[in-house]
Amino acid sequence: MPSANPFRIGVAFAITVAVGYTACAIVFWLWPEAAANFMNALFHGLDFRKLQVGPAPFNFAGFAMAFVVMTVWAFVLGTFFGWVLDWLGGTR
Repeated sequence: MPSANPFRIGVAFAITVAVGYTACAIVFWLWPEAAANFMNALFHGLDFRKLQVGPAPFNFAGFAMAFVVMTVWAFVLGTFFGWVLDWLGGTR
């Protein structure tokens, strides 16, 4: 089997995170109450609503900033993972 290509792994991970983050943002935008209930349950009852002062309308600038940061970070981590996998000989 050929060795891993760290760049391709990084790109694949970045695309996966970008799609997942976008889907999550859409769910929170469309169903904010259900999404907040899910987050509270996911974190063992921690009430995230107490952190919110007022209604938080969707902000595209905030979404875009987090989208870029998470996508770049995912690319860096995915590329590093691919490099480590190749270094360890993980695909042979």
